[in-house]
Amino acid sequence: MPVEESHLAAALKAWGDGLIAISAAYEANGIEDARQVANDVLDAAYGYSFGPVLFKPTLSGGETTFRTTKKGALSYFVGHDPDYPKDGGFGIKGWRACRTETAAHFIQGDVAMWMGWVILTDKNGQVTKVDKSFGYKLDADNTPRIVLHHSSLPYEG
Repeated sequence: MPVEESHLAAALKAWGDGLIAISAAYEANGIEDARQVANDVLDAAYGYSFGPVLFKPTLSGGETTFRTTKKGALSYFVGHDPDYPKDGGFGIKGWRACRTETAAHFIQGDVAMWMGWVILTDKNGQVTKVDKSFGYKLDADNTPRIVLHHSSLPYEG
């Protein structure tokens, strides 16, 4: 079964909903709850069963710029990992809303790529716009799994 545009829309929504759920868990019950929710979000959205996920988070640098393991992604979303001391926990920043604007997508069989903006609103009404690229591959259950996640802040030049 090939990837369909509806798969992309559902996957993007699920990713945003997951980010909001991580923030809500952190605010309600602290870091351990947030870590469990983030772990579940990673299991539901990402394709670690295929092998390394090509993940370049927005706020990463140096030797930990690229995160190919679930442990590295989990640290990015919730922080509090001594192996990634600079991670502040992108997922625990009080996110309340997430929407996407598509620049373009590419679909070929069981692989799809999406590029566009993710617009996040936090609990204070502050908006953060992030440039994103996601690569997806369908798993055995025809669920799109993220195998590439590249994120950066928009160029300000």
